[in-house]
Amino acid sequence: MKFTITDFRKTYPNDDACLDKIFSLRFGNLKKCPKCKKQTKFHRVKKRRCYECQWCGHQLYPTKNTIFEKTTTPLNLWFYAIYLMTATRSGVSAKEIERQIGVTYKCAWRITHQIRGLMGTGNNKKLSGIVEIDDTYYGGKGKGKRGRGAEKKTVVLGMIERNGDARGKVVPNMKKKTITPVIKDTVDEGSLINTDEFLSYRTLEDEGFFHCFVSHAIKEFVKGDCHVQSIEGFWSWLKRGIRGTHVWVSRKYIQNYENEFAFRYNQRNNGNHMFFTLLGYVAKPSQ
Repeated sequence: MKFTITDFRKTYPNDDACLDKIFSLRFGNLKKCPKCKKQTKFHRVKKRRCYECQWCGHQLYPTKNTIFEKTTTPLNLWFYAIYLMTATRSGVSAKEIERQIGVTYKCAWRITHQIRGLMGTGNNKKLSGIVEIDDTYYGGKGKGKRGRGAEKKTVVLGMIERNGDARGKVVPNMKKKTITPVIKDTVDEGSLINTDEFLSYRTLEDEGFFHCFVSHAIKEFVKGDCHVQSIEGFWSWLKRGIRGTHVWVSRKYIQNYENEFAFRYNQRNNGNHMFFTLLGYVAKPSQ
């Protein structure tokens, strides 16, 4: 679905249009007041981001418990930042948001991270069928050992349903007792899990999964239908995107960037523009 910048400007020309959209997402076509229970119309309160019942004056604040709560930045600038972050394959840096919407870098940085957080709140349905699992490492020293055992690196456990969605979770280490609960929370019991030969994966059959693995140590990358090429491809795309767009990310916020790229990956076959999908997540209030 095409949704050009011209379309965006026509649809969301000002804060009122954006607030109306948020109200619609949060409350739908609300015809009965939740307080007085009468059939009513909710009218916009001037100079405030709220709507009021025509009978009892009960007020609803659409931005409450969302990424827009308490923001002083105009909503149409937030919407434009969401548009920019969903219109590209590799994302947009905070510096670019700063230049495009005319706010401070601090404000642009906060907006981008709030949006990335929103990207991680959508579809949390468990993965099933054939699921590939692999781990990757970020940061640390530029020289020396790479991958498992590398010094001061952040570990991300990745899971991807074959021809389906991807998930990623920052974990403190790759010990069996650490990763097993994460896998059980993310993957349906009875699924066939594909991994490499790492020992921490070897007991997955004891947890109710089927398991096969390839041994990279002996240059085995495909064994029948067993491989981890989908998740490895995702890691490659994510790392290229981070290096090309953001250059470097802090360990503290790696989960947010993983959420962002997993969101894009999961929307690859969605006929809608990602902008509309992400706006739909606003209806699920932030925790």
